[in-house]
Amino acid sequence: MCGRYASSRRPEDLAGIFEIEKWEPEETLEPDYNVAPTKEVYAVLDRPLKDADPPRPVRQLRKLKWGLVPSWAKTPEGGARMINARAETVHEKPAYRRAFAARRCILPADGYYEWVTGTQERELEVEGKKKRPRKQPYFVLPADGSVFAMAGLYEFWRDRTLPDDHPQAWWVTCSVITTEAERTPLAVAPAEGPHSLAEIHPRMPLMLTPDRWDAWLDPARTDPDDLRGLLAPPPAGLMRAYPVATAVSNVRNNGPELLKELEAPEEGTLF
Repeated sequence: MCGRYASSRRPEDLAGIFEIEKWEPEETLEPDYNVAPTKEVYAVLDRPLKDADPPRPVRQLRKLKWGLVPSWAKTPEGGARMINARAETVHEKPAYRRAFAARRCILPADGYYEWVTGTQERELEVEGKKKRPRKQPYFVLPADGSVFAMAGLYEFWRDRTLPDDHPQAWWVTCSVITTEAERTPLAVAPAEGPHSLAEIHPRMPLMLTPDRWDAWLDPARTDPDDLRGLLAPPPAGLMRAYPVATAVSNVRNNGPELLKELEAPEEGTLF
């Protein structure tokens, strides 16, 4: 799954990486080292501009809210639960299938966080001696330091309780697509701890390599069978993972120190 990630790149950097044609300075977000559901996040998408002549898809950097609200939803309350969409079923689930066919995006990140219950903690849990095991967070990122381009979907939702000219009349929300975690060895693994992503968690965000970006964002591609071919996991051996401080577990904590690599898992959270 993907329940927390880091996004610290500046919009001008993202514009160069993704060949962005349009982004609004007023939509600039501060670097966020602890992105949590319901927060506003950057998304890369291709959509025609209303005043474009001739109309054509334009690559844009937009600010969306993480937690997809389907267009047919009566209220937006369920959005916080729809932060992830499974690659295996995204084409058929009512909440995601329309967006999958027509509204795909890339959610750029530095990497994502995932939590592992340590061996000692799991043993205590099995014995019934500890109901809430302490978990060790890991940060997962491309081994070469490149942007982590997560496959995503976005959707529009109209708040019918507000007038058309109200600035919050329309919600634009998004979801991260996840896939099975890689079982092959990490490109760079911690000295102590997991040696594959599957040992950290059975799911991971679907990372799109640059050769798939244009096809994924192309709004002219609407055939679900054709699009499902883009959901294949990336080549193995591209990722690294390392332990970070448990401070990231508190969403109120935010700063580059959350990405600092620990020499070993924190005491009491050994893998």
